[in-house]
Amino acid sequence: MTKPKEFGALKGLRVIEVGQLIAGPFCGQLMADHGAEVIKIEAPDREDPMRKWGQNAALWWPVVSRNKKCITLNLRVKKGQDLLKELVRESDFILENFRPGTMEKWGLGYEELKEVNPRIIMIRVSGYGQTGPESRKAGYGSIGEAMGGMRNLAGDPSTPPSRIGLSIGDSLAATYACLGALMALRHRDNTGEGQVVDSAIYESVLAMMESVVPEYTQTEFIRQRTGSILPKIAPSNAYPTKDGDILIGANQDSVYVRLCDAMKRPDLSNDPRYIDHQARGENQEELDNIIATWTRDKTANEILALMEKHGVPAGKIFTAKDMMESPQYIARESIVKVEHPVYDKLYMQNVSPKLSKTPGEVRWAGPIKMGAHNQEVYGDVLGKDEGEIKSLKNAGVI
Repeated sequence: MTKPKEFGALKGLRVIEVGQLIAGPFCGQLMADHGAEVIKIEAPDREDPMRKWGQNAALWWPVVSRNKKCITLNLRVKKGQDLLKELVRESDFILENFRPGTMEKWGLGYEELKEVNPRIIMIRVSGYGQTGPESRKAGYGSIGEAMGGMRNLAGDPSTPPSRIGLSIGDSLAATYACLGALMALRHRDNTGEGQVVDSAIYESVLAMMESVVPEYTQTEFIRQRTGSILPKIAPSNAYPTKDGDILIGANQDSVYVRLCDAMKRPDLSNDPRYIDHQARGENQEELDNIIATWTRDKTANEILALMEKHGVPAGKIFTAKDMMESPQYIARESIVKVEHPVYDKLYMQNVSPKLSKTPGEVRWAGPIKMGAHNQEVYGDVLGKDEGEIKSLKNAGVI
């Protein structure tokens, strides 16, 4: 196997990404951020829709496809399928998020690919997983969020279920897929054998649902939407100030006493209605109203300064503007500027988590041109000469 350039914790590993949109490609982004060579495949005649998505401009593509080498390949034709198998032979992972059965229809299922490379780890992200009666249904992140239970709890009880303004179901499934891929890599290191990583969107959402299931099975309690609070967890809410809402979290007994000191209301810490966690939970709305009355006459910065002085967790509700101006963001380089041939002010979230010995890095934004790395990948990885590459292009294979 020809080896990718050495970089990061995942240096020396190669990922072939054949998915599109978010659920698969975000997994590829996470791996590319930490040094894996991710080769993203698009069909020659149909670009990934993420190239066009975004508010005001198509600025999602440069993020989700950063650090990736982009090539074109037609997987619907035999020659394209054969080329993919050649790439699989030289790779460690293949990542896909098509509807289950699609790769098998093309002769590119795990059984076929492991014949080419027994060490290959196949990462599969889908709405409902690869098995079960609903596995072949089309599944988007929003549907997985609903089936996994998240949508039922999102928003205010007076309104229909909300979404948070992000494709969180897709991103969770991709994150669990990445986690599973690294587990499978550990197994391969021990045994030499690859396997399938099967990440379903609804199950990835379900994994985040805390004690929702045992609350029902043990006590028949079904959680409902509660808006900006968690029931029985008080005080922990958004509170008004003269110039915008802030969050204060003081539900722990000792922290609550410090909040009362900051408010110059020591009587509240000794009041039987608020004396401990359980009592405050029973009188949550009343306590929140007392705190809101106190915060409403002050600016956000005045409240935040008092909270910091007294050791009470609190913070602004950040927008992108706040992120760009935050001393904490700046000190940790949480946002980085990335060079781009079109966008002169392209800033994006940096790599997470931070590793002390093998830090990740944003090396380049998602390339504008489809097939930008065709020559490099087909030439350097597969050893095709210029004549072969030109012939494949003329035939519509790449």
